[in-house]
Amino acid sequence: MEVKGQRSKVKSEVKSTWVLVLVTFAFVLLTFAAADPAAAHGVTRRDAAFVQSIDGPAVGPFMYLGAKHMVTGYDHLMFLVGVIFFLYRLRDVVKYVSLFTVGHSITLLAGVLGNIRADPYIVDAIIGLSVVYKAFENMGGFERLKIKPNTAAAVMIFGLFHGFGLATKLQEFTIPANGLVANIVSFNIGVEIGQGLALTAVLLAISYWRTHPGFLRHSFATNTLLMMGGFILMGYQLTGYFNQ
Repeated sequence: MEVKGQRSKVKSEVKSTWVLVLVTFAFVLLTFAAADPAAAHGVTRRDAAFVQSIDGPAVGPFMYLGAKHMVTGYDHLMFLVGVIFFLYRLRDVVKYVSLFTVGHSITLLAGVLGNIRADPYIVDAIIGLSVVYKAFENMGGFERLKIKPNTAAAVMIFGLFHGFGLATKLQEFTIPANGLVANIVSFNIGVEIGQGLALTAVLLAISYWRTHPGFLRHSFATNTLLMMGGFILMGYQLTGYFNQ
C-alpha cells in the first residue's frame, strides 16, 4: 500500500508539473503582442560604441567583450546547464562542452568574417528551442515517446545556432575591416574563457547539490523551470520577428 501511495504521489506531481508547463506556455503565447521586441537584442550602448570605434587589432578589449557576453548570456548558460545536468563524469562534460564549443565557434567566425546573415530573431528563437529540447530530454520526454535522439549531434547542431546568435549581435554594428580577423578571433577566445568560468561555477553548484538526496527528487521540477525559460525566450524572440 505504501509503494502504491508513493507511485500515486509521483504521478500526481508529474501531472501537476505538466499542467504548470502548459499554462506557462499559453501565457507566453497570449503575451506576444504585449512584449517589447526592441529589447530582444539588448547590447549596452557603451559596448556598441566601442566596437564601432575600434580601428585596428584590440585583442584584450574584444576578449573581455566575448567573456562578458557569455557570462551574462542567459540563453547560452541555460542550454549548457541542461547539457551538463546529468553528466557525472568529467570526460563526458568535456566531450559535450567541446562539441558545443566547436559548433558555436564555426558559425561565429563564419557568420562575421564570411558575412553570412540570417534573421536574428529566428536564430534566437531556435536557441530558445534548444533549451526546451534539452530540458525535455532531461525530463525523460523522449524516452516516454520511445525516441532515442543522438545527444552529441544535437548539442553540436544547437551549438551552431548559438554561435550564429553571437554573430548576429556583432553584425548589428559596423566593425572596421582593419584588424577584423584578430578582433573576432579574440572575441571568440573571450567567449570560451567566459564559458569556462560560468561552467566551473555551475558544475560546483550542481556537484554540491548532487550530494543531497533532494537532487533527483527535484530534478524534474528544475528542468521544468528550464523548459519554461526556453519557451519564454522563444516567445520573446518570435514576438520581435512578427513585429519588426
